[in-house]
Amino acid sequence: MESGFDIVRIAEDDWPRMRELRLEMLADTPLAFLETLENARREPEQEWRFRAARTTREGSLGLAAVDPSTGAWLGTMGAYLDGKGDAMLVSVYVTPAWRGPAKGLTDALLDGVEAWVRAAVPEGRLLLHVHEQNPRAQAFYARRGYVTTGRTIPYPLDRTQNELEMALPLG
Repeated sequence: MESGFDIVRIAEDDWPRMRELRLEMLADTPLAFLETLENARREPEQEWRFRAARTTREGSLGLAAVDPSTGAWLGTMGAYLDGKGDAMLVSVYVTPAWRGPAKGLTDALLDGVEAWVRAAVPEGRLLLHVHEQNPRAQAFYARRGYVTTGRTIPYPLDRTQNELEMALPLG
């Protein structure tokens, strides 16, 4: 397993790097996220500051994988408590050069999120929604023990497509 990254909690002042990585992720994998690249490019600084600050609130988590030599963000994951005893995994992205089990980055990010969720809702589940046409992501989650719940959600950017709900029981 490679190293060469640090996992850090996102802070409000990280908004420029959050914006840069978000634009990359929307260009790379548009069907995995709930906004378009065009809309994200138009968002003002105030919106990006809000998004970064939102990850620091109680009941929310935002993690970034950072190259310690350059400060570049290599990936991100977040989660929030849903108020019903479960948590939702969101904003999952790893830059292409750092993908794959041998790199260890995606697993390290998810390890951090899962540890946070287990501490917050030890008897709950970590839920996620993954596009039905994203088999790479589905395979990653299955390798980590996530199972489909049978629930589908219409994909907000194209209601003729679906997202599959997957869950990891924590208790």
